[in-house]
Amino acid sequence: MSAGQWIRQSHRWLSIVFTLTVIANFAWRGMSPHEPPAWLTYSPLPPLFAQLFSGLYLFALPYAARRRIKA
Repeated sequence: MSAGQWIRQSHRWLSIVFTLTVIANFAWRGMSPHEPPAWLTYSPLPPLFAQLFSGLYLFALPYAARRRIKA
């Protein structure tokens, strides 16, 4: 598996993790009268930032390939 394929697969799994953490936040807020714990509130951020960087990499791949072909 090449690096691009590995990052693409990781990006997909990160989106699932991010979605589940957001659902957990909404479920807690809907079911409990108390404020959710800080770890739950901020749990979507690590996968979100990882998705940001992997998404930027995947976005830049075609441009880098085009530049390599021209050079």
